[in-house]
Amino acid sequence: MSREFDVVVFGATGFVGELTAQYLAQHAPEGTRIALAGRSETKLAAVRRRLSSNASAWPLIVADSQSPSSLDAMCERTQVVCTTVGPYLKYGENLVIAAATAGTDYVDLTGEVPFVRFAIDKADDTARGTGARIVNACGFDSIPSDIGAYLLHRQITEDGAGEMTDTTMVLTSMRGTASGGTIDSVRVIADQAKDAQTRRLLLNPQALSGGPGDTPRAGINSEPSDISPVDARKVDPSLRGTLAPFFMASFNTRIVRRSNSLRDGAYGDGFRYQETMAVGGVPGLSALIAGAVSVGTGIFLGAMSLRPTRKILDFVLPKPGEGPDEKAREAGHFVTQTFTKTTTGRRYRSQMRAHGDPGYKATSVMLGESALALALDRDKLPDRSGVLTPSVAMGDVLVERLRAAGFVVEAHALD
Repeated sequence: MSREFDVVVFGATGFVGELTAQYLAQHAPEGTRIALAGRSETKLAAVRRRLSSNASAWPLIVADSQSPSSLDAMCERTQVVCTTVGPYLKYGENLVIAAATAGTDYVDLTGEVPFVRFAIDKADDTARGTGARIVNACGFDSIPSDIGAYLLHRQITEDGAGEMTDTTMVLTSMRGTASGGTIDSVRVIADQAKDAQTRRLLLNPQALSGGPGDTPRAGINSEPSDISPVDARKVDPSLRGTLAPFFMASFNTRIVRRSNSLRDGAYGDGFRYQETMAVGGVPGLSALIAGAVSVGTGIFLGAMSLRPTRKILDFVLPKPGEGPDEKAREAGHFVTQTFTKTTTGRRYRSQMRAHGDPGYKATSVMLGESALALALDRDKLPDRSGVLTPSVAMGDVLVERLRAAGFVVEAHALD
């Protein structure tokens, strides 16, 4: 593609947007053509001054999420648009349409099932026609989940060990905070969930598995629960105690299932997927904590949907554009492990581990490397277009980029 830029960072004046721009300034190969975009040229210039000297000549583009013409013009100038402007249900619809129409690859940080469903319904056909890769969920939600399952599938296939069956991601260790953008997305989804049709979509475990206008009908019990505690021994014999539900399971699981659907069910006829987090290996204590997390998650989501309780929560929860200082971001980390048993009876585990606050520093690395993969490694990418997931769009290219960025990304047999 003959475009003026390789990557445009849209939303560069936001907290995570600036972190992503800083990562690209420090780690993008020399000669990578990058621009910063947002509503205010003055604020963009201030961000550019705070970046490393490598970014001093980066062009600035004024574009507004509510101005389709400005988004069209921006997308026509770049190979990849990397957007941190959320909640995406409020601010992302025009951009995803613009990118698909222009044949521009697109990466975002959404954790919103209804937005991804919108992208599938409204942009997938167009993107397939223009060759655009529209790749949602390129941060902590949902790269560890999606790549973890993909690595298992790849290793099991290489070993000739059958197909995946019950598969569980366990967040085994984490230090960090939920980002203000994630919390704001929860606010928007809580409002949307008051609509009966949206509630049905949110409760559908296969909400993202179909093509445009084709949301598969799947009962809530057709896949493991997103909010129930899990006996760790049923996940893998090496684990102890009770596992708590993972807060973002209701989104991440849909992305992983979409990857399986886009691969025509290659993970296996008996593939079922859930996400949990470790809360200790002491049986009684971990069961108590896991139960409290399960109940607390339901209470929190309910409280976010009620105006009086939301006002109280808004005083204490992080707001969009806010985040931890550099010291706290550097002190963070995460470890995810994904376990499965195959149809031949073999056990496998994949793992992703990285330093840095998951929702901020690690996410800026994952988003930045996703953008670079699409812009600079086009000849190595899978031959796919449309509305895709990280593993389907980038596969091994993203795995190798994350490893080069210091992530531990691996999969192997346990027996």
